[in-house]
Amino acid sequence: MVVDRRAERTDQIFHALADATRREIVAVVLAAEQSVSDLARRFPMSFAAVQKHVVVLERAGLVIKQRHGREQRVRGNVDALREAHHLLEQLEALWRDRIDRIGEILTDQTEPEPTEGASS
Repeated sequence: MVVDRRAERTDQIFHALADATRREIVAVVLAAEQSVSDLARRFPMSFAAVQKHVVVLERAGLVIKQRHGREQRVRGNVDALREAHHLLEQLEALWRDRIDRIGEILTDQTEPEPTEGASS
């Protein structure tokens, strides 16, 4: 079986962004690097719960976590967000094209058909 790594990564990105807490974490760490402890203080949940959210974001590539001494520092990864944005743009272009084609079909169907013997 062939695994499409790109599709798998896309699934991970959108799964990670499907959760409001994770979206907020991404927004926070895009603005400024944070320790996991700092992030945990921002949310009404345990340190372990925040750490689990960070792990999901890290697996999706949306954040980069590095150890600095005893601290784990988290920063946002803009490239992963650009990847998601690019995919959404492609999907939007596909649907806009489909809408345009539907419009053309409807226009063709509403134009009167020429009658026989009519001069042009």
